[in-house]
Amino acid sequence: MITACGCDCEDCREYKKSCDGCAEIKGRVFWAPYMGDEVCPIYGCCDGKEFSHCGECDALPCKIHFDTRDPSVTKEEHEAGVHERAVRLRGL
Repeated sequence: MITACGCDCEDCREYKKSCDGCAEIKGRVFWAPYMGDEVCPIYGCCDGKEFSHCGECDALPCKIHFDTRDPSVTKEEHEAGVHERAVRLRGL
């Protein structure tokens, strides 16, 4: 299951534990409140533009992707992941 941002739910350590997948929970991921949001900012952007995923947006990858970083990964790891997800989404 590929999320709006291009992550694969099956690869997430929280999938089927505290999360049933972004589509199912409508972007209300457990970590969004830590960023001061109710929903994931990437999911919220797609939903607001009525896109199924970011691959439908000409701005991919955008600032929101680069700003939404897991603090446990390095900047380089995060940027590589953003680019990997962008490629995945463009292929959908």
